[in-house]
Amino acid sequence: MKKIFGGVYSGLPVLVTGHTGFKGSWLTAWLLELGAEVTGFSLPDPPTTPSNFELMGLGSHVNDVRGNICDYDHFQETVRINKPELIFHMAAQPIVLHGVEHPRMTMDVNSQGTIHVMEAVRATDSVRALVCVTTDKVYKNQGWVWGYRETDELGGHDPYGASKAMAELAITAYRETFFPVREYEKHGVALASVRAGNVIGGGDFADFRLVPDCMQALMKDEPIGIRNPMSVRPWQHVLEPLSGYLLLGERLLRQGREYAEAWNFGPKETRGISSQELVEKLIEIWGRGSWEHIDPGYAKIETGLLRLSWEKAADRLGWQPAYSWEEALSEIAAWYKSLMNEDDMHDICRRHIVEYISRARLQNITWSL
Repeated sequence: MKKIFGGVYSGLPVLVTGHTGFKGSWLTAWLLELGAEVTGFSLPDPPTTPSNFELMGLGSHVNDVRGNICDYDHFQETVRINKPELIFHMAAQPIVLHGVEHPRMTMDVNSQGTIHVMEAVRATDSVRALVCVTTDKVYKNQGWVWGYRETDELGGHDPYGASKAMAELAITAYRETFFPVREYEKHGVALASVRAGNVIGGGDFADFRLVPDCMQALMKDEPIGIRNPMSVRPWQHVLEPLSGYLLLGERLLRQGREYAEAWNFGPKETRGISSQELVEKLIEIWGRGSWEHIDPGYAKIETGLLRLSWEKAADRLGWQPAYSWEEALSEIAAWYKSLMNEDDMHDICRRHIVEYISRARLQNITWSL
């Protein structure tokens, strides 16, 4: 496995912010399999209970630093001491509806936190590449039936989307002012942002997320509550965007000048899949279950139609997803059944990564060869 992505991660010092979160824990596990020397920086307590990070026992395999990304001095000192060459910035307040409940905290963490990471990079000589993870919800909601592209207008009609759009504007400002591509040979830092679709997978236990809600209900033999059955989203398995982030990280380290910009990573199904379709397929795969429509008032803040174009990543990075949405749901159901069986979840997650790489190889996806 260490040879994929050109072998660039073997022995590479990497820092992951938000490493105890859902996506962060999967990325950390994959980096460890690639042979990277991983430092993680996250809040003292994992964001959910249970936690995928703790289920996998990753704390004993990484340099596990706990702190708040809003504490610039602590984070900058962490970067100075550990000297990462690549940073994946994933620390965030990631829930749309929590953003409505806690707008100030959401703005501070998602926008100011990103600025703190970029300032820490400015203050060190070790970092050669920085990948800032934002969201597909940075785009101004136009209600389009086609997917948003990286050049489309940024927006955000709720605190979460706005905070991520603010982060994107800050990233552009820092790239143009402090890390301009035209002066890459002078500063040597490649700064990129990544925008993924609605990421789903085993190990997600967050509130107000459809798949975790489904799995909790199915495991308890209770009806699944759906807030917006007709909402269309670019659902994608967690390993799909992570393969894109890792591929981009490799390119930034090797050819930073050419790839320091914004990138979308989305699913195979460009038409998008409705919440109802996803829930009914997951019930079919699980073998039993039911769903009901619930209508809390706050659900209306969520965008009804959202699609994402990843043509640019396909054309210039040679990236493409390996799973259909049905295959992604099968992987998720298998993960939660392993959890119910009290299997070794570190081993299970490693197997899922290996299976994903094997599926990519069968499709001749270049990063996996």
